[in-house]
Amino acid sequence: MKFIDEAHIEVIAGDGGNGIVSFRREKFIPKGGPDGGDGGRGGSIWAVADRNINTLVDYRYKRRFQARNGERGRGSDQYGAAAEDIELRVPVGTQIFDEDSGELLVDLVRHGERKLLAKGGEGGLGNIHFKSSTNRAPRQCTPGAPGEQRRLKLELKVLADVGLLGLPNAGKSTLIAAISNARPKIADYPFTTLHPNLGVVRVGPEQSFVVADIPGLIEGAAEGAGLGHRFLRHLQRTRLLLHLVDIAPLDPQADPARDARAIVRELRAYDPELALKPRWLVLNKIDIIPAEGREARIEDFVARYRGRGSNAIPVERVFAISGLTREGCMPLCRAIAEYLQSVRPPDEAEADVRFDRSGDDHGADDGD
Repeated sequence: MKFIDEAHIEVIAGDGGNGIVSFRREKFIPKGGPDGGDGGRGGSIWAVADRNINTLVDYRYKRRFQARNGERGRGSDQYGAAAEDIELRVPVGTQIFDEDSGELLVDLVRHGERKLLAKGGEGGLGNIHFKSSTNRAPRQCTPGAPGEQRRLKLELKVLADVGLLGLPNAGKSTLIAAISNARPKIADYPFTTLHPNLGVVRVGPEQSFVVADIPGLIEGAAEGAGLGHRFLRHLQRTRLLLHLVDIAPLDPQADPARDARAIVRELRAYDPELALKPRWLVLNKIDIIPAEGREARIEDFVARYRGRGSNAIPVERVFAISGLTREGCMPLCRAIAEYLQSVRPPDEAEADVRFDRSGDDHGADDGD
């Protein structure tokens, strides 16, 4: 299924049915009085978060959703039927904005959460509501109210605990495949990953977390280079970022420390708050480096990456791994699980998506 994380739609709620003027007409009852019923309520349009959906592709091709109008009232005190509501099922993590004002209307972060997008119009009143001791034959009724109409923008921000960040071919897809049952495309050319992938990592019987892998970021993304900043919003809900670095690039002219610092600059250009999230360095492909030279290579990289003076980049934690051989992966996963446990609010319920996003694309593995 094609991954779509943005869509533009129009929602039109149904109008309320009109009330009517009617009088009771039966044999031997010459003055039966008013019996015009009310109109029915127009259909409303709701957004519902569904953990079994992970893309907005349904709203890429169908962009107009219109509910039915309520029925008009009838005689014999019969009210018009209300129209059925429409439910738009969207992935958990979807934000819905008003297209005209830019206002955030809805942020659906839990499975089953239901929010009103456009309210149906109320039905009009029939003439039975206007009778009185001085007005025994009222000929007044009211029309149904119009339903709301809106143009909306839908944006999906995936829900994950950990986000992977780095250059193309840094090994992000290899890592997520090594520690979870996610099976992203892996190849030896840049931009193999074209859309976010989620994987559930199980560290123990009752301990797990969700990892998001997004397409690689390159220097100049703010100006649209590569895939630009398009997918960075999927990292905004994470609690921890893993900055994956290829510490042993095949190109002898490549400078991993310089490239890693460029990624940090792009992160700051996109969203300063995102750049302030806890970010750990994960140095990948250590299997290529001889064991006796690894420590010196890692220390040299960290020193050059950190820099000095006002441009210094803080380094919280550093891990050296090999996504291919899985060396160092399990200690990294345990450290992540411990960190997430320490920052998770004690009263926070376990997220539904932690175990239920494991569909065709995602899964879990014990890791090793």
